[in-house]
Amino acid sequence: MPENSLLNRLEGIRRKFESLQQQLSDSSLIQDMKRYVALNKEYAGLEPLVRAGDKYRTVIRNLSSAKELLLTEKDEELREFAKEEIDRLEEEIPEMEQHIKFLLIPADPQDSKNAIVEIRAGTGGDEASIFAGDLFRMYSKFAEKNGWKLDITGLSEGTSGGYKEIIFKISGSGVYGILKYESGVHRVQRVPQTETQGRVHTSAASVVVLPEADEFDVELNEKDIRKDTFCSSGPGGQSVNTTYSAIRLTHIPTGIVVQCQDEKSQLKNYEKALSELRTRIYNMEYEKYLTSIAAKRKTMVSTGDRSAKIRTYNYPQSRVTDHRINYTTHNLPIFMDGEIHEVIDLLQVAENTEKLKDEPSNT
Repeated sequence: MPENSLLNRLEGIRRKFESLQQQLSDSSLIQDMKRYVALNKEYAGLEPLVRAGDKYRTVIRNLSSAKELLLTEKDEELREFAKEEIDRLEEEIPEMEQHIKFLLIPADPQDSKNAIVEIRAGTGGDEASIFAGDLFRMYSKFAEKNGWKLDITGLSEGTSGGYKEIIFKISGSGVYGILKYESGVHRVQRVPQTETQGRVHTSAASVVVLPEADEFDVELNEKDIRKDTFCSSGPGGQSVNTTYSAIRLTHIPTGIVVQCQDEKSQLKNYEKALSELRTRIYNMEYEKYLTSIAAKRKTMVSTGDRSAKIRTYNYPQSRVTDHRINYTTHNLPIFMDGEIHEVIDLLQVAENTEKLKDEPSNT
């Protein structure tokens, strides 16, 4: 993008940012909470771009001043300083422009949402369930490091540890936009805890990450929902198997069934189940969006194809390999302890680079 064109676009964004700032300062806006939340979200989304634009504008101005100094100054020491400054700034500018172009790519409106994560044991029997438990611990640690809140909504324990299935919600700022890259099949290669011969086995678990639907994203008609109650099972104290606190909701038009038994209160379980049901209905349409995007991009790193093998965890070699971007690290214990930000950052860059090809205005 030509330099002046980029500056003009950034100036337009700054005017929009200042307009939003003015609107948000209007005390009467608080009466329309839905609009207030929408404007506040838009304002927060523009802030990094405005900061980057201000820095870029300053660098362009400094470069112009250095070039002018080189043309007019007679003092050799000052001229040498100007040359060094020009070299430094001209090296810095392309990187800044690339960063701004990434920021200018329209964000997926789902990215700011909380995430519903489902981990299911795949091939590999008991070892697959144990691995599903390892993945849950990894995401729990990652959520903790980011200051996010994690709530389990449903689980089925494995016979030798771990989980046949576990479903949980992670709440925080921009959670879905970060965790969406984890959807797919995760493969583990190691000597199983249940194996006595010491042979390396391959097992798998699938991870599905969904954006949590807001209340106004999906309108649910109570007449379309069948509610069943049943006794909770598993750990939970005296109330387990004695009170009908667990909830199962069936959405009759779509056939979607969700259940929650995590809380001792039937009302809290109902609220959690209703939230999950809303998310699943919402995601039926979201899947169509992902599929249409994937059809346009051959190397899209986050797609609707959840059967794709995305990552291998090789314990004998202490190696983790992400097959989408050919990323490999030989520090598996640290990775499994929740240090997954590096690969997610690289996946975001890979996706933004792909999106940039589809944005003619950014080239």
